[in-house]
Amino acid sequence: MTREMVRDALQALGVRRLMLAVHESALPADARDDLGRGAPLSLGGLAFLEFAAQLGFHGLQLGPQGETSDHDPSPYDSTIFARSTLLAAGPLAAAGFVSEATFAEAVARRPPASGLRAAHRHVHAVSRRLLEEAFSRRPPETAERLRGFTAANADWLERDGLYAALAAEHAEPDWLRWPEEDRQLWERIPGAERAQEARRARIASKHAELIERHRFAQLLAHEQHAAFQAQARRLGMLLSGDVQIGVSHREVWSWGSLFLSPWRMGAPPSRTNPEGQPWNYAVLDPALYGSSERPGPALALLRLRVGKLLGEFDGLRIDHPHGLIDPWVYPGGQADPQLAVQQGARLFSSPDVPELADLAIATREQIDFGQPRHADGWVRDLTVDQVVRYAVLFDELVAAARQQGREVSDLVCEVLSTQPHPVGRVLARHGLGRFRVTQKAALDDPRDVYRSENAAPQDWIMVGTHDTEPIWRVAERWQAEGTAPAQAAYLAGRLAPRGADRARWAAAVASDPARLAQARLAELFLGPARNVMIFFTDLLGMREVYNRPGTIAEENWSLRIPPDFRARHAEDARRGRALDLPRVLAMALRARGLRPDLLRALEQAAGPDPSR
Repeated sequence: MTREMVRDALQALGVRRLMLAVHESALPADARDDLGRGAPLSLGGLAFLEFAAQLGFHGLQLGPQGETSDHDPSPYDSTIFARSTLLAAGPLAAAGFVSEATFAEAVARRPPASGLRAAHRHVHAVSRRLLEEAFSRRPPETAERLRGFTAANADWLERDGLYAALAAEHAEPDWLRWPEEDRQLWERIPGAERAQEARRARIASKHAELIERHRFAQLLAHEQHAAFQAQARRLGMLLSGDVQIGVSHREVWSWGSLFLSPWRMGAPPSRTNPEGQPWNYAVLDPALYGSSERPGPALALLRLRVGKLLGEFDGLRIDHPHGLIDPWVYPGGQADPQLAVQQGARLFSSPDVPELADLAIATREQIDFGQPRHADGWVRDLTVDQVVRYAVLFDELVAAARQQGREVSDLVCEVLSTQPHPVGRVLARHGLGRFRVTQKAALDDPRDVYRSENAAPQDWIMVGTHDTEPIWRVAERWQAEGTAPAQAAYLAGRLAPRGADRARWAAAVASDPARLAQARLAELFLGPARNVMIFFTDLLGMREVYNRPGTIAEENWSLRIPPDFRARHAEDARRGRALDLPRVLAMALRARGLRPDLLRALEQAAGPDPSR
């Protein structure tokens, strides 16, 4: 019943989508099958999917789901084609791929604290052993499935399998430490094509069984995703994927001839990250784009990647779309990457940088040299033809979505504090919006991009993302810093109904960080933005930080949803210490004077609004 009321309230408020963002490693543990890290098709993953459906969410926004390395758990550094093989163990045992004894031992050996923090290294080691046994026990009937899967994914699976073979050949997973012959196995070297092809054939023959095992692991990973997606559809839930802007280290080897050397992509100095971030991501070579009518190899790679993702998800989050439109680049291999990224430039908007001048789309006359190079207004204006040139890669992504029957609005563009003029023009070309992260709103600037009233209907609004602190922690900081009254006064102007004593309302909200957090969450549903996203920590009232950008540490990307999340959320929501959707939707309906009947029903489901 609560789900139906929530959906009715969302419709009354004009909310098109309410998505719950969670990365698969954070999914909760169930002691019956957990290995130490979340997995979608595990008992905990399926329980959380059902929980989100019962609450009234339209779907899950998942993070990148590629393979990560033992030492780098960041999903944004994972592979863009190969799926993570840190699989749910229960379905492997149920299908007979691993014995009950092996399954029981793997579950029994999970680290004690892994229900709250993902044990990435441990699960990598355990998963390798499980997959080896699964391959040795595979029944004959899997052969036909594997042949079909291999044929359908040959374009990337061959390169991925050869990488695994060469890592074994040299007992070294880092291709930069391989002999030159194998480092350059996919490079375009005039006159070397036959030798390269012969070398690839020798490696494939020598390591045929290892490559077959690699393909088999990917088959299982893709089948588990398909099963999870089928369950989501049975529950009426959408699944949205994540097109991370970077490519993994192994794919720089696989597709190295398509990247622009020596340039690397990063984040320029910005309000979000004043120091910038040297991501060290490879940049596609514009000379290899081609056109939609005659795609070059770089465009063909994007088509392959996006087409695969669109076949696996109902929508896509476009991570840092700037990287597809006008990436911030800096020379790789520098002694001080942080300084290098701070001194970088935009690939197509730097007619004054000799090394990039030939690639410039904007002219000198269109540049405001009085602004910092990374400023949104660095490029002042563009012609329609210039916008088309900036949009080559992004247009291809949109075209792929349309070809697979998706609406353009199913593409979610992660544009945060920085939206340079070329990026804004390309998004506007397709009617797409940006992110509005309300915890970052500047109360002293009426035009601030993060203020909810400045949003457009096509925007996505949220209190936080995977890169921010949970709103519950932020609200506590506001109170400690003495800024809670100003936050509450702003929210009173948005949420307090007509005729209410706004000063009294604001005082009540400012007095308790939990009330302040609930009010911030309620504000999301007032419009004009018609798309709302909630990160799992904000839903559950958690205060731990999932990711601190630019930080390399064991605890980053390791936070998990507690195993007792259902009971904990019910109690914390009742006490106003976690997101109570009926309560915040009732607050939004009251503020807008809508549906008194539904408002009363929501209040009865949630209990009284503590800010009244």
